[in-house]
Amino acid sequence: MIDYIYLEKYCKNLKVLYVEDDKYSAKKVKELLDEIFPNVVLAKNGDEALKLFLDYKRDTDCFYDLVITDIKMPKLDGISLSKKILEQNKKQEIIIISAHSETNYFLELINLGISNFILKPIDYNDFINMVYKITKSIYESKNINSTKPTSIKLGEDLYWDLQFKVLVNNHKEVKLTKKEFLLINLLLSVKNKTFSNEEILNKIWLDNETTSNVTNLKNTISRLRKKVISLNIENIYGFGYKITQD
Repeated sequence: MIDYIYLEKYCKNLKVLYVEDDKYSAKKVKELLDEIFPNVVLAKNGDEALKLFLDYKRDTDCFYDLVITDIKMPKLDGISLSKKILEQNKKQEIIIISAHSETNYFLELINLGISNFILKPIDYNDFINMVYKITKSIYESKNINSTKPTSIKLGEDLYWDLQFKVLVNNHKEVKLTKKEFLLINLLLSVKNKTFSNEEILNKIWLDNETTSNVTNLKNTISRLRKKVISLNIENIYGFGYKITQD
């Protein structure tokens, strides 16, 4: 099952080059890609795509994270384009979109090291599953040497996503009020620290708010506990609150 919160996370900073000569197909798939990725560049043939690919490398000293291309195109077909791209970047992730009549080209592409194929008409679920698998791999390879945690585990199937600042319970984002968000973010900002009532009130309620009192803090915590039963906010009697982290 796809975790759509993680799909958004994996795709957030990726740059995609999409190549398709058919205007109708290009419009439909581009709309789908724009829902997933923040940066999608469209090329109408292989020759234009190769120029965009090389220009991007020259200007940024980086490669596109993902190339998605049709097989049959004018000027430079998808197989020739893939060969030239792989000459520049042997590790380039490429998805081939193909009509059923073009599957005889797959062996040649597999020999190039390409194994990601989507048949037309595109099945949305198959496509999303493939994108999830590839972008997860890209994300993990980029962060393999990073020691910075991406989330804080708070219980079984409960965690705080540090990048997106969201509470996730059973693979679903928990909708928080502004005060609930500020409270959790504060309590998790220093590992295993107990924050005094005064600290919490000063951070969460502004000076001009008249509701900055312990009763309102208790009410906020009570609502949170009901909303997420497994969230363990400890009350250090007479002092303040903490969330214990592993």
